Amino acid sequence: MSTNFRIAYRFLTAKKRAMAMSLACIILGVGLFVLTQATTSGFERLFINTILGTDGAIRIQDQMQDTMRSMAAPGGNSLFRVQQKEGRKYIQGIEEPRLVTEALAKFASVTAVSEVLSAPVTIRSSFGSDAVRIFGINFDDHVRVSDLERQLVRGEAATFRSTPSGALVGSEIASQLQLAVGDSFIIEAAGEQRRFRVSAIYETGVSDIDRVRVYVHMSEARSVLKKPTGASFIQVAVVDPDRAPEDAAHMSEVLHHLVRPWQVRQKTWLEVFRALRISSGITVSVFTLIAGLAMFNTLAMIVLEKTKEIAILRSMGYTRDDILRIFLWQAAIVLAIGTVLGCALGAAVTYGVSRVPLRITGIFKTETFIVAWSVWHYVAAVVTAVTMVMIASLIPARRAARLEPGDVIRGTAQ
Repeated sequence: MSTNFRIAYRFLTAKKRAMAMSLACIILGVGLFVLTQATTSGFERLFINTILGTDGAIRIQDQMQDTMRSMAAPGGNSLFRVQQKEGRKYIQGIEEPRLVTEALAKFASVTAVSEVLSAPVTIRSSFGSDAVRIFGINFDDHVRVSDLERQLVRGEAATFRSTPSGALVGSEIASQLQLAVGDSFIIEAAGEQRRFRVSAIYETGVSDIDRVRVYVHMSEARSVLKKPTGASFIQVAVVDPDRAPEDAAHMSEVLHHLVRPWQVRQKTWLEVFRALRISSGITVSVFTLIAGLAMFNTLAMIVLEKTKEIAILRSMGYTRDDILRIFLWQAAIVLAIGTVLGCALGAAVTYGVSRVPLRITGIFKTETFIVAWSVWHYVAAVVTAVTMVMIASLIPARRAARLEPGDVIRGTAQ
């Protein structure tokens, strides 16, 4: 243990109450910073998982058709065609889903694809009617790009597989139309009525999905909608959903279709969660700021009270750098204890909050508080505390280092 450290510890223990206040603020600041980042990130991750489990990482839809313009080659002997992006057109839906699916299979990042045929229809039960969207799917393909099978809350996936006229109905649709597993209902589309039977009821927790989507077999959807070919979109699962924008850009260039990653489709909600994370971090950092101000005040008082001791140390051969280190050591000791205890407090409170019951549905579904465990939350909390406290401690430390023994003796030390 260095002499500078021992002197710093002695000075520190002379101001126990003031240092305890700084320590408490650091502990609270670090702990609450960890807690708020863990809860905000947890709900954001749940939202992302819900989106990936319902609409997939990437969605391929409208075909892009570029306008070509003929131009004469120099000399006027031949013509060549130039692509004009300004005249680009979008053809709704996918005309050749099989060809697009075969092309997607050649992408190393693609793990699964599902062809979907969707259109607005009217659903009628003995209780009432409502406007919904029918989603024609190949079930085994779709469960590889979504969590649909795991989202079934009543009924069995096997029943849907074995029932050509079976349907998967959202929990909110089922509640509104008083439908239970085994009940029949009618879908009206394109001037035709077709009777289906509820094979299972699913719940994603996303109201816009649970009250609108009715999943049926692709063959039945084509028959009802009178669309023997084509698809509305293709849902794609990839190895790394975080790289979906890069993968989507590559697919768009190769396939000449509109390709939208989940980050683009859910940009608004992602910005909301980002704003919440930043605002909560700024709010709880106030405790760390108070700790920095308290440390500044405490060290300034120590400098005033210990001028004679500082003069003696300087006359004994201690340099200005030694005095600076002594006072910075005091801040470092409080920081070390505060950050360790603060991280422990953050972990304990985060675990406790994760056990608190909280039922939420709307944009996702959960029964408890959701938290995300990440070492970067602790790193960010510690870096914030160290930055604020050390900056605040540097001013009185530099003032102490500038004291001269002669000035102290003459009483002219500033």
